[in-house]
Amino acid sequence: MYLLGYDIGSSSVKGSLVDAQSGQCVAQAFYPPHEAPIDAPQRGWAEQNPTDWWHYTRIVTQQLLQQARVAGGDIAAIGISYQMHGLVCVDEHQQVLRPAIIWCDSRAVPYGTEAFHALGEEFCLNHLLNSPGNFTAAKLAWIKDNEPAIFERIHKVMLPGEYIAMRLSGTIATTVSGLSEGIFWDFQRGDVSQELLDHFGFSRELLGEVKPTFGLQGEVNEQAAAELGLVAGIPITYRAGDQPNNALSLNVLRPGEIASTAGTSGVVYGVLGEVSHDPLSRVNPFAHVNHSAQSPRLGVLLCINGTGILNSWMKRNVADPGMTYPQINDVAALAPVGSERLSIIPFGNGAERMLENRQTGCSIVGLDFNHHGKAHLLRAAQEGIVFSFKYGIEIMEQMGMSVSRIRAGHTNMFLSPLFRTTLASITGAPIELYDTDGSVGAARGAGIGAGIYRTADEAFSSLSRIAEVEPDVRHLQHYQEAYELWKSRLQHILTSKY
Repeated sequence: MYLLGYDIGSSSVKGSLVDAQSGQCVAQAFYPPHEAPIDAPQRGWAEQNPTDWWHYTRIVTQQLLQQARVAGGDIAAIGISYQMHGLVCVDEHQQVLRPAIIWCDSRAVPYGTEAFHALGEEFCLNHLLNSPGNFTAAKLAWIKDNEPAIFERIHKVMLPGEYIAMRLSGTIATTVSGLSEGIFWDFQRGDVSQELLDHFGFSRELLGEVKPTFGLQGEVNEQAAAELGLVAGIPITYRAGDQPNNALSLNVLRPGEIASTAGTSGVVYGVLGEVSHDPLSRVNPFAHVNHSAQSPRLGVLLCINGTGILNSWMKRNVADPGMTYPQINDVAALAPVGSERLSIIPFGNGAERMLENRQTGCSIVGLDFNHHGKAHLLRAAQEGIVFSFKYGIEIMEQMGMSVSRIRAGHTNMFLSPLFRTTLASITGAPIELYDTDGSVGAARGAGIGAGIYRTADEAFSSLSRIAEVEPDVRHLQHYQEAYELWKSRLQHILTSKY
């Protein structure tokens, strides 16, 4: 008996088959082999064709079954993770009406800003927990205003994962977590926000039926079974956005636990046990996968654009030619904690929501030509990235979150001993490193939703912890001093008028 997990990303679709009994991943695949195209008809736009996601899903499914030599009838349940905040529109025949507007498309910002002020900032933050911003509801408002003929033909709107579930089952459904990421959910009333719908002129009928995140959301139909090599009747029992699902993949479900990633951009996703918000909307609370009105669990999302991209810039422009990342880490470790008062502010990859959408650029502050060398620059870059994480975590703590432990996949910048030791030391939270990914987490989530696992702890009992990183108690004061200096320099930049 196997569990099938999909991760519908903007670069590829990934899939995993997990043996339900042992909990071990027996096959993995992704498609396309090179990054999937993103269309940009105008500057700031980003679109993909949802039918391409379905094409990739078909190929991945066939590859998984062939790899593992598993028959379609051996699949017990399906789980889906997906790129968040996208918008798919279909007509009454479930045909796509236009390309999907995906997460990194910024055309709807003015619509979200206008709604934030018209509905009232207090209402939005207390009820929606966010500004409508550039999220799914604002993207639909853009279509209503700019493509009225298409808007009139819309039968349902969906997130990317809901579209894949529809293609699998013919059923159009959503979840509270999905509605909250689209900024449709009123947390005070425990229902879709009628005020938001009325403001934008949307009918509630545009939204799918609300289903539980863990539980039956549809069953594979005959057509999909024939296309994918499955059998009809397989239940779809879990669906969540990529960041909540990444947290689930690391068994991050309890208040105070943190899931983190640090690729080109970085994410800190923490679980909060009460309904709260940041008054400046610098971090975004959504309903976590285990949220309920009786037991609130919010996933507070901090996204930092300028993380691993700074480290790669240092590799290309500062490190010796041909140096590998492990070699760069070794050189950086030659400099002392704090890089002898050299600070790098890493925000050189566009506007940062954590900084109230300011675009400060990257700054190197305190450089002494007679003293600092490559080791200092390389270390200060990694410390600056860590300090930006700490800065965002402090915002989360102001919302009531108590950070006790950080979990991450053993990949990207978490491969650097310097990076992870600095993060553990400055936050005081041990870091647990795991060998897992989003499609494996989606498969295990399907096992929970299908009742194969009684609890999340049972589902993740086979989760392999590679290492645990403790704070460096010998240098805690030095880490703190370096962070305070970095933060003071960031504040100076934020208050400057140039």
